[in-house]
Amino acid sequence: MRLLPLAAVPLSLVLLTGCGELNEITGAIDKTQQCIQAAGIVTETVQKVTGLASDPQAVETALADGANKLENLANDAANTTLSEAANDIAGKLDAFNVQDANDAVDALQKLAADSVAWVETLTSACAGE
Repeated sequence: MRLLPLAAVPLSLVLLTGCGELNEITGAIDKTQQCIQAAGIVTETVQKVTGLASDPQAVETALADGANKLENLANDAANTTLSEAANDIAGKLDAFNVQDANDAVDALQKLAADSVAWVETLTSACAGE
């Protein structure tokens, strides 16, 4: 009878160790998914805005939606560096003030120039932590 409890101890240690490793793997997967999502939000926002260039109100709405998505991701991010980068880019998207067609064109030009750097910033944030 005493051998059974002693034999169960090493088994329970193996199971506990395995659970810890599983949690680490799950955490890494979550971080990777959040990194992919962050870059995807920027790309998706640029694509939406590009298709809406003739509708300034729709451009403003698409920019705000992209900013909100990035802010939500930042709030949930397990990676603090990603969280800070996503919040920073969300702020830049929020800073656009599209009132007319000229503003929409200016926003498109700025997005075209900056979006690649924003994705690189997010990717670097993911690689840094």
